[in-house]
Amino acid sequence: MAFFEYRARNARGQLNQGRLEAASAQAAADSLMSAGLMPVEIKAAKASVTASVNWQQFLHGGVKLEVLLILCRQFSSLTRAGIPILRIVEGLRDTTDNKLLISALNDVAEALNQGQTLANALAAHPHIFNSLFISLVDVGESTGQLEQAFAQLSHYFQLELDTRRRVKAATRYPMFVSIAMVIAMVVVNIYVIPAFTGIFASMGSDLPLMTRILIASSEFFTTYIVHIIVVLVLSGVAMWRYVKTKNGQLRWHTLLLRLPIIGPLVNRILLARFCRSFAMMLGAGVPIVQVLTLAGNATGNAYLTQAIFAMADKLASGTSLSVVAEQSKVFTPLILQMFKVGEETGRVDEMVMEAGKFYEEEVDYDVANLTSKIEPILIVVISAMVLILALGIFTPMWDMVGLVNS
Repeated sequence: MAFFEYRARNARGQLNQGRLEAASAQAAADSLMSAGLMPVEIKAAKASVTASVNWQQFLHGGVKLEVLLILCRQFSSLTRAGIPILRIVEGLRDTTDNKLLISALNDVAEALNQGQTLANALAAHPHIFNSLFISLVDVGESTGQLEQAFAQLSHYFQLELDTRRRVKAATRYPMFVSIAMVIAMVVVNIYVIPAFTGIFASMGSDLPLMTRILIASSEFFTTYIVHIIVVLVLSGVAMWRYVKTKNGQLRWHTLLLRLPIIGPLVNRILLARFCRSFAMMLGAGVPIVQVLTLAGNATGNAYLTQAIFAMADKLASGTSLSVVAEQSKVFTPLILQMFKVGEETGRVDEMVMEAGKFYEEEVDYDVANLTSKIEPILIVVISAMVLILALGIFTPMWDMVGLVNS
């Protein structure tokens, strides 16, 4: 994803300027048109602009998903009560304590005072409101169903938040065990093994292979611990910077889908996310090519996004949805079947939503059993560490006791 600066005209012919985040200039143009703007100029944003947005997010902590969920629920309730949009924005600005959101809502209120639409005003803050958010708000404004648009968004954010919480809960135990293992290895190499080294050296006999390996590893670790830390930090930073590049992100996201145990779970989460956003946008009346572009961005995975963007290009040339979906080779047979049935019955959004519900149930089951799948691996690793340590330390001690008894 990259930032683009744009100049566009609204339905009244007024010129608007701003920036937005999109996968490409074409995707940026699609987002603007979905927000009721006709692009005049789109160009890549300067690095300083992107950096300033990231720095602002760093200073104020960004806008969490929980905050957006509450914002959408409040907006839906207040809209249903018949309160004017400008008063809603000003009221929500005064009730939130997120500085980044307060600044954005200030700009939105100012834009509304100038006669801009809500979707257009929100589109000037893509670091908070993504293209899916903007498109649904635009459709809600155009059809007079803004309340339903925010209700759909709040439902979407709630499902996304529930999924994240379940994954965090399932991975908390393996993470704690892994951290404990690393700490134990450091303590053993720095304190435990050196304490026995002098005793073993006084034996004057050849030490077992496992003991020699443990002593050598401990000496290496204690001698070069600073170098090891520096190398690990530099490697981590280099990897992080590489993953931030377009090619690095694509490779990392592709690898993530192919990891054992974790890969299938991530794939189901992404497919459920795609189905939710696809069905929601299509049901709201967004053109299907635009739906694919927005749903592709919503997955958050560069590999799937690239494949779905290719689907949108083929679909625009006249190929059917089920055919381009099968050619993409990223969807399961269930979703492909739902695409075919939906095309035959004219209910693609309902069929895809059913597929999304199925995958949400699968995610629940996988998350609930994730710990039981990882736990045996952790037990084997811990057992191997204990066995190596026991053989390395106690074998020469047993030999020493044998020599004393003889």
